[in-house]
Amino acid sequence: MSVSTQRNDGDVVLNTKLSTSIHSKERSRSLAHYLIVKRAIDIVCAAVGLICLTPLFIIVAILIKIEDPRGPVFFHQIRIGKNEKPFRMYKFRSMVSNAEELLEELLMQNEIQGAMFKMKKDPRITRIGKFIRKTSIDELPQLWNVIKGDMSIVGPRPPLPREVAEYTSHDKLRLKVMPGCTGLWQISGRNGLSFGEMVELDLIYIEQRCMAVDFKIMLKTVKVLLGTKDAF
Repeated sequence: MSVSTQRNDGDVVLNTKLSTSIHSKERSRSLAHYLIVKRAIDIVCAAVGLICLTPLFIIVAILIKIEDPRGPVFFHQIRIGKNEKPFRMYKFRSMVSNAEELLEELLMQNEIQGAMFKMKKDPRITRIGKFIRKTSIDELPQLWNVIKGDMSIVGPRPPLPREVAEYTSHDKLRLKVMPGCTGLWQISGRNGLSFGEMVELDLIYIEQRCMAVDFKIMLKTVKVLLGTKDAF
């Protein structure tokens, strides 16, 4: 009787391991297919976006130059991407030309918890900068980063090197995938959430990511592009 029980227990363990192995392989194949489709959609969407938004880019560039003729139209910054690889991320310049030099004086006024810096009334932001940040237009040049393969349309927000320097091993799990122009954090409260909440949302996305989830996030991002109270 005991021998039979042991055999049954062994069969259960063996079947469980086999089922887990099969599920793992299926998940790996599904993920590989998803990543190929995701990259193709990223390239198409980014290319179409850059072409269609060219008139808007020209208008924004002119307004930035009118307000501050000496400063550049675009702003680039080193960010940390997939597997902690640094890359140059592009945005429309929404701050004064010497914004990085003034940052040190403002760090004590950070209004978001954790390894990020945000201020609702950041004195470095220009007048046109307030508008393009409110509507997230300043983020549109990141479509070029998508074309280059530095970013995806959907994924975790790419952090700054100084932010990653404060990360725990748990926080760094969000760096295992390609960063995105938009993500679950942006449509779930954005700057109204703490750093810890952002990390958890990113990890939920990484676990559940599929094309259906990506499309849902992209659709909800339209609300952000139209302007929300959480963008600053």
